[in-house]
Amino acid sequence: MDPGIIGDVIIAGAGPAGAVAARTLALAGVRVMLVDKAEFPRNKPCGGGVSARALPRFPWLRAAMNGIDVHPISVLQLQGPGGDVMEMTSRDPSMLLVRRMEFDHALVREAERAGAVLCERFEIAQVDTRPDVVTLRARDGRQLSAPFVIAADGVHSVIAKRLGVNAGWPPQQIALDMMEETPVETLRPERPDVMWVSYGYRGFDGYAYVFPKTRHVNVGIGCLLSEYKRRVGEHPYDLQSRFVGELVADGALHGHSDRQSFTPFLIPVGGPLRRAHDRSGRVLFAGDAGGFVNAFTAEGIYYAMISGELAARAIHTSGLSIRAARAYDRLWRAEIGAELRDAVLIQRFLFAEHTRIDRVVRAGRRLPWLSALIVDYAAGRVSYRDARRRVLTASPKTAARLVWQMVSRRVAG
Repeated sequence: MDPGIIGDVIIAGAGPAGAVAARTLALAGVRVMLVDKAEFPRNKPCGGGVSARALPRFPWLRAAMNGIDVHPISVLQLQGPGGDVMEMTSRDPSMLLVRRMEFDHALVREAERAGAVLCERFEIAQVDTRPDVVTLRARDGRQLSAPFVIAADGVHSVIAKRLGVNAGWPPQQIALDMMEETPVETLRPERPDVMWVSYGYRGFDGYAYVFPKTRHVNVGIGCLLSEYKRRVGEHPYDLQSRFVGELVADGALHGHSDRQSFTPFLIPVGGPLRRAHDRSGRVLFAGDAGGFVNAFTAEGIYYAMISGELAARAIHTSGLSIRAARAYDRLWRAEIGAELRDAVLIQRFLFAEHTRIDRVVRAGRRLPWLSALIVDYAAGRVSYRDARRRVLTASPKTAARLVWQMVSRRVAG
């Protein structure tokens, strides 16, 4: 073996996508190194919502989360731009709220237990591909090489930029999330078992949320970056502080915003890359680096874990051949492709006219079956296509009116 090659696969980025990929490959007997620019445990700005369907999808996850704070949520409040609120309760928890500092570290430990080697403080600066090897070079001069790389290095993926796969997400396909994760001693939710989400909050083409956790609360407001640049004339924290102040005045929160807990971050919401690999077929993109985020809910953890596992499975089952790239595209499209594509369409449709969100909220308040269906869709228990079919069956007039509105607007446009 070439002395510069350290194993079969290097995974760049030890978040949920990278850690799950590393665990999957290591358990299959593949020699894998997991590299990250940080040292674990590390802070990671994120709402921290994990769809509860991750538990049956990843049976090992429940045991992996032993010892970290996990807050199961069964009650969701959905608020429309006009102020109407629909409260939905599910029989079982639909969402698990975690701190990414703890959750990511738990997944990294699982990867190490499976046999993956962790290399911290490796900040990637350059990437080179040859016919049979990929080389990552760090800013400090170190370099690592392997036949395959899974790039899970986040929304600002250096690997995607260096290989010409993605020079950067356009402003209309990326959301700016202005969020703080604040201890409950400083900021406390009035209802600690309710997850509150508001679409079109204060006229934004975006969302606002309160995610109550065991010892912290995540409060944030987000919108498309293009929307922020076009409409917002204040610093992100000034907007966040005013938003928290409004919730405190309304009685939804008690306490005050904490500037030190505030960490804005970007989320890709334009859907996955058309091909989640480079031209050589030796670099596969997972997690935010591949755009695997639900554009409607802005949830990324579950899809990151899925994409990481599927990338690892494709490499292993292909026998470490470049057939892995096409196999990976087939796998993720089959499992989550339609779901993520539909999420983009829903986001664009609802944000195009805020009265549409209000109509959904008001209809959900009148129709219990629709309220339950929205919870099931948000939790991932029901696909968009199944939800649409149920609406057609239960209320043909409502569905026909919605279709007419969409068709008439397309004709007018």
